[in-house]
Amino acid sequence: MGLKENLHKFRVKNQGKKWFPVFSGFHTFLFTPNETTHSGTHVKGADDLKRTMNTVVMSLIPCLIFGMFNTGYQHYLALGEIQAAADGFFSAAFWTWDNFILGFWKMIPLVVVSYVVGLTVEFIFCVIKGHEIEEGYLVTGMLVPLIVPIDIQLWMLTVAVVFGVVIGKEVFGGTGMNILNPALTIRAFLFFAYPTWMSGDKVWVHGAVDTAGTADAISGETVLGYLAQGKGVDEFSYSLSDMFFGFIPGSVGETSTLLILLGGLFLVFSKIASWRIMLSAVIGSLVMGLIFNSIVAAGWIPEYSKFYGLMSFEYWQHLLVGGLAFGIVFMATDPVTGSQTNRGKWIYGFLIGFLSVMIRVFNPGYPEGVFLAILLMNVFAPTIDHYVVRGNIKRRMKRLKNATIYPKTSGEVEALKTETV
Repeated sequence: MGLKENLHKFRVKNQGKKWFPVFSGFHTFLFTPNETTHSGTHVKGADDLKRTMNTVVMSLIPCLIFGMFNTGYQHYLALGEIQAAADGFFSAAFWTWDNFILGFWKMIPLVVVSYVVGLTVEFIFCVIKGHEIEEGYLVTGMLVPLIVPIDIQLWMLTVAVVFGVVIGKEVFGGTGMNILNPALTIRAFLFFAYPTWMSGDKVWVHGAVDTAGTADAISGETVLGYLAQGKGVDEFSYSLSDMFFGFIPGSVGETSTLLILLGGLFLVFSKIASWRIMLSAVIGSLVMGLIFNSIVAAGWIPEYSKFYGLMSFEYWQHLLVGGLAFGIVFMATDPVTGSQTNRGKWIYGFLIGFLSVMIRVFNPGYPEGVFLAILLMNVFAPTIDHYVVRGNIKRRMKRLKNATIYPKTSGEVEALKTETV
């Protein structure tokens, strides 16, 4: 008798015990249950929640690995120990073991804390409530380390993960019942509870916080940070290729637009993420950016205005910096907290992109608006779907009211008049 059969017997024998959900979670993660249907017609599919979550995690792995290299690259570049990458995406100055090893040892604790703390909270709630463990946190646990600064304190991350899982997910009933994206709830808690660790020019490059105020101080200002201070695009040294490939400071996983784009295509072709939400969010951000560019071109905003830097930033370049692309691809497309109807997805995505750029410009203290925009639209997603469904019902009722009922036989045409419902 094999290991799988022994575990199945153990599972059947201990069903109903308090600790059973924890065992069941590990068991079903490693093996598929020995449960088969015996009668009736059933729709067979290879996808389930576990496979779906694992597919999303796989799409995030390139961003994670790139973030490790970028962590070391930004650190050594700020210290002046290496030259800037100038040979495209595969520049030898970027893909070095020194960069990777530094980034690896900084990233692993964040990943471990995210998963251990988050899964522990989920296991506790499963034991208390007596329901099976879902795999929904597999994606959240990977997203969290990718959207925080590299030097965030582990105890801060622990407190935020507990808050995000409990308040953002479990109080609503667990996986599939939450109205807010748990990863974004965690990030929002970190920002409002510990703002100095989530913004500024010292948190995005490893070592900048520790050396602040000393003779060896280094700066980790992001592109959005420069622009939010009213500086022009000619005052920072990052090229378009740097912004597209990801050779810029920022949260660990959000800098490489190229890898985010590839991950988004992978999710679209695997039919896990909605291309409608992605495309409409891109359109919304471009429209808002064009509006601001037009205001600057019309001369309505003077150059000394604190909004001038971000307003004058090329509308399409907003997609290359900050977390806009990352949020659109991996968070706005969350099937639980996003809109469910096709028309609702277009509205939902458009408003996310539109509001993201608006928050960037009008909130200089926090020049990254995509996460706040997504959380706001998470709240309004059910309302959008409600009115979309009501609109569909009204249109169908109108068509039904104007529908013509014809007589069954041609002989009755003259005897009967056309009736309308």
